[in-house]
Amino acid sequence: MTWNFQDKSLRPANFKISNSRPQRRAVHGRKLTRTSSGGSVLKQLTGLLTGLLVALLASSIVSTSIPRIVNDLAGSQATFTWIVTATLLAITVSTPIWGKLADLLDRKALVQAALVVFIVGSLLAGAAPESGALIAGRVIQGLGAGGLLTLVQVIMADIISPRERGKYMGLSGAVMTAGSVGGPLLGGVITDLAGWRWNFFASVPIALASLVLIQFTLDLPRKRRTVTIDYAGAILITAGVSALLVWISLGGSQFEWLSLQSLILLAASVVLLVTAVLVERKAAEPIIPLTLFRNLSFSLTVIASISVGVAVYGTAVFMSQYLQLSRAATATDSGLIAMPQVIAVVVASTVVGALISRSGKWKFWMVLGSSLLTLGLGCLATIGVATPIPLLWTYMAFVGLGIGMVMQNLVLVTQNTADVAQLGVASAGVAFFRTLGGTIGVTVLGAALSSRAAHVIAENAESLRAQGIDPSVISTKRLPDIGSLTDPLRAVVAEAYAQGVAEVFLLSTPLALLSVIAIAFLPNVPLKRQTGLEQLAETEAGIAVDLAGGEARTIADSEPDPAREVPSDSRRP
Repeated sequence: MTWNFQDKSLRPANFKISNSRPQRRAVHGRKLTRTSSGGSVLKQLTGLLTGLLVALLASSIVSTSIPRIVNDLAGSQATFTWIVTATLLAITVSTPIWGKLADLLDRKALVQAALVVFIVGSLLAGAAPESGALIAGRVIQGLGAGGLLTLVQVIMADIISPRERGKYMGLSGAVMTAGSVGGPLLGGVITDLAGWRWNFFASVPIALASLVLIQFTLDLPRKRRTVTIDYAGAILITAGVSALLVWISLGGSQFEWLSLQSLILLAASVVLLVTAVLVERKAAEPIIPLTLFRNLSFSLTVIASISVGVAVYGTAVFMSQYLQLSRAATATDSGLIAMPQVIAVVVASTVVGALISRSGKWKFWMVLGSSLLTLGLGCLATIGVATPIPLLWTYMAFVGLGIGMVMQNLVLVTQNTADVAQLGVASAGVAFFRTLGGTIGVTVLGAALSSRAAHVIAENAESLRAQGIDPSVISTKRLPDIGSLTDPLRAVVAEAYAQGVAEVFLLSTPLALLSVIAIAFLPNVPLKRQTGLEQLAETEAGIAVDLAGGEARTIADSEPDPAREVPSDSRRP
């Protein structure tokens, strides 16, 4: 007889549940010590969070120095966009692959491999002699960063229960946003003091430190199973998403939207993605299991993650352009002005994370956070050349509070409702769509910014000619060097990019509103008290029913005595 112990009506009449808390489990033939103590968890998180920090720095540290990089390498607005987009593209296409591998292979070895890939990419980018080589290095960086962003979240789920994970997710969220939003300040300081190449070289020792810390602090059970890797799905998803992002990135600049080249690229991306869906439906171990989308919580967190990705990456990239081109700020000044957003994220993620862990209630905070994010982006849509800096700080603080309350808790909600056997792909799915949203958002919004700036410059062309000034000196095809322009030209450029950036945030606001709606409809599922490894132990052990003496017990619902282990002969084959 098979009992469903989640349904009380199907339990035996004399069924009893022990209230003792688990301290040890047996996974793959070895003991697993419960890691809920703060010291043990923090020790294991040290190396992981260091790796997470370096991954986020890869995307953001160059944002304040990109204008200088583009000028040094004689690049254009397209170069500006691709320096950011190349990394985001690589992160996006690699995230689901890393997530699936996390469900199949040794997670500790995988996160160390991701760090090695990241280090190689950083060295290549820092030594790049021209923009093409720099972009190639950024792609390799992104592949490593994609693994770090995914695997850190999965391993945290292994060693911390959802109920306790809130406070640690807050710490993780603070690190993520400090890397995403605080990176520009660090990048600006490094650029002004040592040159932009050290934005890449400086991340290498941090990554090496993470590699060593993970080796000596992280202790996870090794997986022993025969794996089947979905190579076809991985190739099709990578090619399809890449073709789509390249089409979005180059359309309207390198070729017309309705040109033959554009239509071929779009058709190729559609065919590849449709074929990927068909392959994933039949694959034994699909990279992105389509069954995930049957989970309402997963589907809604995906929708919300897209707008959060646009907010995280968009504010870092476009605010630096606004501050340097419209407000004549240096790279360091740009980072300092962004500090209120960083502080707001750190405060919101840590405080709200602790409150969620204490109370177990998450939905109120996420609805509040997404509402503040929408308000902040709407306010940023009103900025101009003369917007007071304190008012700008207020707007950015709203955005920071929203990101801090929402971003990591979306992962928490997903992991809380996901099947433990699909923890890797579920976590990666949220990161995948967040990064995809950020990548598409930065690309599309960058095109909108360029178009709006060009329109404003064209409107002022006659006025400049009347003053005996050639307006062709400034062009959105190449970012202007604001310091070398005369006052009339500088004023036109300042107005053009102020209007362009304001329009970018105006376009971002409806997406943020969509995240409010998606989060409002999330099922309010209570947070579990078991870690991912404990859930896995129970899944492997199955339900043990002891009818001796007329009593029935189950280890699936009970929490055994600390001295007991799950018997190895009770595991399902």
